[in-house]
Amino acid sequence: MSDAETRSISAENFYGEKGAGAMATTGTGAKNLGKGWKISPCVNIGPNSTFQIADIQGPACIQSIWFTPTGVWRFSILRIYWDDEETPSVECPIGDFFGMGWGEYAPLISMPICVNPGSAFNSYWQMPFRKRCRMTLENIGDEEIKLYYQVNYVLIDVPDDAAYFHAQFRRTNPVPFKEPYTIADGIKGWGHYVGTYMAWQTNIAGWWGEGEIKFYMDGDEWPTVCGTGTEDYFLGAWGYNVDKVQTGYTTPFAGMHQVIRPDGTYKANTRFGLYRWHIMDPIRFEKDLRVTMQALGWQGHDYKRFRPLQDDLASVAYWYQTEPHAPFPNLPERDYLEVK
Repeated sequence: MSDAETRSISAENFYGEKGAGAMATTGTGAKNLGKGWKISPCVNIGPNSTFQIADIQGPACIQSIWFTPTGVWRFSILRIYWDDEETPSVECPIGDFFGMGWGEYAPLISMPICVNPGSAFNSYWQMPFRKRCRMTLENIGDEEIKLYYQVNYVLIDVPDDAAYFHAQFRRTNPVPFKEPYTIADGIKGWGHYVGTYMAWQTNIAGWWGEGEIKFYMDGDEWPTVCGTGTEDYFLGAWGYNVDKVQTGYTTPFAGMHQVIRPDGTYKANTRFGLYRWHIMDPIRFEKDLRVTMQALGWQGHDYKRFRPLQDDLASVAYWYQTEPHAPFPNLPERDYLEVK
């Protein structure tokens, strides 16, 4: 048993008040039925405008989030602010946050993130906070979008050692020749890294998954954690091959849930969605953290020589830390975010 008090925010109860759901009399669903029916199932967010999804007074903990957004997912920017901070602790296009960076639906079945048929985005990352949570969605596109949403949380005492959830988006297109791709940098504080999502496009034909991931923590000049290859980091092996076909998979803690083949296996411009959750094996840091990934493949068909790649990479880094956090890099402008 628990003293926690359950609350829920949606278009039917904008403020999560006790006993205040299903009271809407106007909304996008208002037709022939009255109060208590499906009057306000979603909200409309106009072009170049921001909607405040939640403003919650703590102490509390967000337990689950369900979103179903229309429009271009790269053009809907999710931000979460903790305890009246001026810069967000989460800043990410909504599709990438839920592992859908290519703007196309693919099933994703994992512990903290699930994407279900109909493009239903679900997060089970636990997000405790002490004073306040403010969550917004900015539509940077030119068309109005709809957002169906539910944010479930509990009013509860937050332990002194509870850390705050963070998520940061980056994209580099193309990765400069022989330069590592940066998943996260400038993280300052005490915490633990809990996950990586990557949207990876191969810009030339051939095998692409030989690059090493590296975790530099607490002043490292050389990494403390170094992976053996891209497919190894995402807990696959041997080029994801089943009968000479790169085969997707989705598991509780790692997967390659999306493979988009415009012109066949191993051809240029194949797109992949990959995730790796460090829930059972978090990467602990006390002062700072930097995370990089190499874009590296094979030269030719004889597989005898490594070849640095210039692929299109985007990522989301997920971690918990004490506040305050270091400000994030500026989000890329809309044309650079766009998937074409």
